[in-house]
Amino acid sequence: MRLALVGATGMVGEVMRAVLTERNLPITDFIPVASAKSAGQTLTWKGKDYRVVTPEEAVALRPDVAIFSAGGDTSLTWAPKFAETGCYVIDNSSAWRMEPHIPLVVPEVNPESLDMDSRIIANPNCSTIQLVMVLKPLHALYPIKRVIVSTYQSVTGTGKAAVDQLENERQGRDGAMVYPYAIDKNCLPHCDVFLDNAYTKEEMKLTHETKKILNDASVLVSATAVRVPVQGGHSEAVNIEFVGERPSMEAVRACLREFPGVTVLDDPMAKSYPMPRFAEGQDDVFVGRIREDHSHPQAMNCWIVSDNLRKGAATNAVQIAEELLRRGKLRA
Repeated sequence: MRLALVGATGMVGEVMRAVLTERNLPITDFIPVASAKSAGQTLTWKGKDYRVVTPEEAVALRPDVAIFSAGGDTSLTWAPKFAETGCYVIDNSSAWRMEPHIPLVVPEVNPESLDMDSRIIANPNCSTIQLVMVLKPLHALYPIKRVIVSTYQSVTGTGKAAVDQLENERQGRDGAMVYPYAIDKNCLPHCDVFLDNAYTKEEMKLTHETKKILNDASVLVSATAVRVPVQGGHSEAVNIEFVGERPSMEAVRACLREFPGVTVLDDPMAKSYPMPRFAEGQDDVFVGRIREDHSHPQAMNCWIVSDNLRKGAATNAVQIAEELLRRGKLRA
């Protein structure tokens, strides 16, 4: 299997390489791809050196699958060109997610979407992935009416330059500003650009992508996305209102414990609850602080944490490739 990694030299690309190694995807030819600025560099993977090539060179090599993590503009330009060769494209940008004919996939949640006739597959937004991993098993047993989510998102979601800004501020150094304000000792209610409806693009991604992945437009989602000075992962405070009677919290915990890829950490008296510093480097989605909403008889609250560079990006993309293999769409 010939695999191209587009954006191989970036922050997510580095994590992608690590995940590909850990999960031991049966790759016979590895093709690292980056912009012309990085082309010609040497990149080491699994103890072997590879020359970084341009997207144009990579298309000519006709890979079987290409994982994109190089931004929306690159995906819009190059994903169709890879797909035209018969290559499956797994795109980590927002470029294709809401296109009706493009599957938006979390393998534990909606693997059947891969049966759509599309060579381009969208990897969801990092915050959406961890949210639907908790919503899916609950919605299957206790239909959900409405979700209110507030995110606490790591600076790693913005990229290396944002991590550098945080470190510069902590060290008292001058440097480039990625955010409009300091991020250290601060919280910015400003993830992505503001839209005409006064929500940010990130907040509307959570709304629209959740409906598409759950395949249920009736689920109402309202989000507030906040950037926090954290590097380990994204956190979410989530209020879930059910259509009918609220299940018991023990039933909720049991339901979530049985779902693959979810770990329940919910013993607050023993100070056991999810935190990004413990989720960093892990592939599971962690959920805790599970409790009844005392203000609403049909609602509950929980706290969800996940490493946004792994399950929120790299791991989910590699899992999609694994699911394509299982379904016989890729050959080992």
